[in-house]
Amino acid sequence: MTTPQPYLPNPSPALSAADQDALTDLYIRGTPVNTLRAYERDLLYITAWKSARFVAALDWPETEATALTFILDHARDLSDAPDTDIARQVAERLIGKGLRKTLACPAPSTLDRRIASWLAFHRMKNLPSPFDAPQVKQARAKARRAAARPPAPKSAHPITRDVLEQLLATCRGTRRDCRDRAILMLGWASGGRRRSEITGLRREDVSLKAFDKSGVVWLSLLETKTTTKGETPRLVLKGRAAQALVHWIEVGQISDGPLFRPVSKADRVLKRRLSPDAIYQIVKHRLKLAGLPEGFASPHGLRSGFLTQAALDGAPIQAAMRLSLHRSMAQAQKYYDDVDIAENPAADLLG
Repeated sequence: MTTPQPYLPNPSPALSAADQDALTDLYIRGTPVNTLRAYERDLLYITAWKSARFVAALDWPETEATALTFILDHARDLSDAPDTDIARQVAERLIGKGLRKTLACPAPSTLDRRIASWLAFHRMKNLPSPFDAPQVKQARAKARRAAARPPAPKSAHPITRDVLEQLLATCRGTRRDCRDRAILMLGWASGGRRRSEITGLRREDVSLKAFDKSGVVWLSLLETKTTTKGETPRLVLKGRAAQALVHWIEVGQISDGPLFRPVSKADRVLKRRLSPDAIYQIVKHRLKLAGLPEGFASPHGLRSGFLTQAALDGAPIQAAMRLSLHRSMAQAQKYYDDVDIAENPAADLLG
């Protein structure tokens, strides 16, 4: 009697080249633009690192030995390493190419981000990742612990209301001034918007239907760092911030297309949109005009300043988060905690 053989389904066919391209396209379209930029930068760095370290291109999937070497090379300060140290030699090549800043040990968050990007590319190709191997995972955890440091603030100081007023006072009457005033006020009052969110706005994202009656402007962000397309709630601008934005739309004659645009030296509004770096330059310029020290704050100061001011004014954190669109209560709570501890009577015990 013949023993019946268990039924084994046919293995799934491998993806065709066209299907693989379609899958890659799907990943690209379904990933936020800022994340894609980070992936691109990290892949460039990783590719250059392996080329300098092993004189070889990336493998898919990558080997565990390469992943482990990558962690080891980025888990120590190479400033004191001898000139013959291969990790130092590779780091110096990357510095020469502008891909690395110093020989110092990179921040754990930087190493984590590069590994996460490497992992993402393996997933896109449906390949096993070497970073899931027990030895590699353990080395990564030890490297993170060994290089732990207090997180550096994204902005040296929060741009609270009093600082914002100093910046706004430098905006006089040119079109550039009108634009910068609208950017600063929208960026702050709408919940502390990120640079890419400000420059990504289009005229079509701004509703003025309620402005004449109630002085309210509604904003529709396509997506943010913490929300996806179609899931970002509308935001509101009121009072002076709404007036500044409407004034810029009128002065700049913005009927469609990018909301915030470059202004020429002849004070003529151009058609293309501002880049996120332009927001950095605007904040830097206004800080200088206001007489504040260089490096006093960055554009992220608009975000941290909004939350800090909300805490100072006693606004409920949930209300502030509805505008800031923080996904994590713990992240937003940090700004409230800084204010609370400064106001704690126990801090004045010594007098």
